[in-house]
Amino acid sequence: MSSIFRAVPVRVRYFTDPACSWSWAAEPMVRRLMCEFGDSLSFTWVMGGLARDYTARRDVYAWLLAHWLEVATETRMPIDPLLWKEAPIASTYPACMAVKAAQEQADDGGYRYLRAVREGLLCFRRKLDTTEALVETAREVGLDTARFRIDLQSHAIVEAFGADLEATRKVPEEARAAGKVEDAHGSGERVPFPSAVLVGEDGSEHGVYGAVGYQQLRAAAEAAGAVAGREEGMGVLEALRRFGRMATREVEEVCGLPEPRAYSELWRLATEFEVRPLRVVTGWLWETA
Repeated sequence: MSSIFRAVPVRVRYFTDPACSWSWAAEPMVRRLMCEFGDSLSFTWVMGGLARDYTARRDVYAWLLAHWLEVATETRMPIDPLLWKEAPIASTYPACMAVKAAQEQADDGGYRYLRAVREGLLCFRRKLDTTEALVETAREVGLDTARFRIDLQSHAIVEAFGADLEATRKVPEEARAAGKVEDAHGSGERVPFPSAVLVGEDGSEHGVYGAVGYQQLRAAAEAAGAVAGREEGMGVLEALRRFGRMATREVEEVCGLPEPRAYSELWRLATEFEVRPLRVVTGWLWETA
């Protein structure tokens, strides 16, 4: 009698914050990693708490507006920096705790909710730092809002977020040696966002710190024992159906298309009413029609 054994997936501890522009810029690589390695990877989203109180820093909103424009220019990910002029959030902590609350019930580890909050902040100028706004986002992604509201206000979520903050502020020696250490805005130091630690079945850890290219992420996954199940790019519609909204840069990465071909295919599908373009200040998001 034969039996089939499923390999234990490599655990990915991904350190980030919903309002981190560099984490948003890394989404094309993260989604490609998800596609190529599939069930061989299991993600845990660690909320690092980018800013407890933005208002404590003078002129911070003007700096953030300029910084987001710089990130958008460098990475070609669509960003609307006018959030910081028209609906600035006071803190990223409420959004971080909301992701922890989503993790309590979501079957994808909270990724859809995290992504929705990212898009709301970085693309749609949504002031996502209040309970009601964060509950509405939970409703939009299909979570049980009554349960979400209770979880969001619970001590368990505060403790879970506190554990994430503590983990974020334990900078590994390999990161420190590489100069990958960031200031935690008055709370000591932390790993840069995004960072990932991939943990193999044998407990070995393979860290990737800060903004990196796809090949570094892939190499860390393979070193931890993950096996790619799909190396060819997805079709554009297949990718959009899997992920929902995607930026042009994400379509390029996930589908293996150069920039001109990705634009051409997306606009062809738009003219055939298969996809819908959504204009963001510095670029486009796309979704199935």
